[in-house]
Amino acid sequence: CGDLVWVQDPEMHRKADSIAGKYGVWMQDPEAKEPYGPEMVWRIDAVGSEVRQLFGYENMEQLSRGFPTKVLLLPESMESTGATMYKGSLYYQRRLSRTLLRYDLLSESIAARRDLPHAGFHGQFPYSWGGYTDIDLAVDENGLWAIYSTNKAKGAIVISQLDPHNLEVKGTWETKIRKTSVANAFMICGKMYTVASYTSPNTTVNYMYDTATSQGKAISVPFKNRYRYNSMVDYNPAERKLYAWDNFYMVSYKVRLGKQ
Repeated sequence: CGDLVWVQDPEMHRKADSIAGKYGVWMQDPEAKEPYGPEMVWRIDAVGSEVRQLFGYENMEQLSRGFPTKVLLLPESMESTGATMYKGSLYYQRRLSRTLLRYDLLSESIAARRDLPHAGFHGQFPYSWGGYTDIDLAVDENGLWAIYSTNKAKGAIVISQLDPHNLEVKGTWETKIRKTSVANAFMICGKMYTVASYTSPNTTVNYMYDTATSQGKAISVPFKNRYRYNSMVDYNPAERKLYAWDNFYMVSYKVRLGKQ
């Protein structure tokens, strides 16, 4: 683990087939559990008011080539592009609420639910691109996180570490960067990073907050939005890559971490 020092140019894996895929979320589980292996790729097209379909592909090649091998229907519809996959469960925000859900892939049912205390939702504190991105769930080497804001924080980004089993908040940090001023955020090694722009083809990762020291600082690591409408950026600790959804395109970026 170290600080993010470099993000490679994006590699394109797939273009979404319909308008429902202008923005969405796609991921692999860094700690996959039976019946699905670590190669499995998951995607959710997030345009529309009833977002409930979770598509599964056997591996990256199948994602880029064709049809899903698995389609799951979520029992409750999802808000926006903040979902993540971890230890055999999909974690997501329930539509029109601050309720977080853990959907267990094995039983195909909701295994835990909990309100994220005081979190803004449905357009109170989204990322700059909008899309009701108020609550963004993330996974890194240290576990499961929520990136959001509250009225008390006056729109500044708040980071909470969550218990992956029952979604209880284990710790909370308040940063000094406004959530609506950045395009997206992700966690690596207990540090939160923000992306400056979702449309600029050449932008930067512009801020880092370290939960270990409770310190934040401005940084400048080049980052490319090749298709100029990036609605999701998430880190996968098993692959050491960022996964992003850029204007219908599912792309990934290799990253390099430097010495502390």
